Amino acid sequence: EVAFLCGIMAAELGLNVKQAKRAGLLHDIGKAVDHEIEGSHAVIGADLARKYGESPKIVHALAAHHEDEKPSTILAVLVQAADALSGARPGARREMLETYVKRLQDLERIGTSFPGCNSCYAIQAGREIRVMVASEEVTDAQATVLARDIAKKIEDEMTYPGQIKVNVIRETRAVEYAK
Repeated sequence: EVAFLCGIMAAELGLNVKQAKRAGLLHDIGKAVDHEIEGSHAVIGADLARKYGESPKIVHALAAHHEDEKPSTILAVLVQAADALSGARPGARREMLETYVKRLQDLERIGTSFPGCNSCYAIQAGREIRVMVASEEVTDAQATVLARDIAKKIEDEMTYPGQIKVNVIRETRAVEYAK
């Protein structure tokens, strides 16, 4: 995934895509032997790459991807960015599935804990919840206050990365058929 992301970013910037993909692919190679050799996987990986004839740009990108070395090339920054993007997705950091699912369930529980809330769906990996309310029970003005109240309850009861968008949906439909 890091290689893929490095390649996309390199292409957008007009850089050497093959080199970027190679650096992305090799960026965590030090993890294969970090239990045998003392040091961080980034430095170990850079040493391995140097030993086996990788270019200095690749070696530097590997060494700098966790800032064991200050990044001094665009390639090194690309590998850092791709690694951060890859690591930010749900489950990437070995977050237990049960913990992730519980967080989504907690969001949905909070969303439906208020009067007039019929259902709640956690979407975007828990970065947004959509709360469906009964239009006959909740007015437009109350929907705005409700969104604020739900957001406050999430802030008070949960720990989460970033922010969570609370979207309260109040819908009335009138259907008629012309014959």
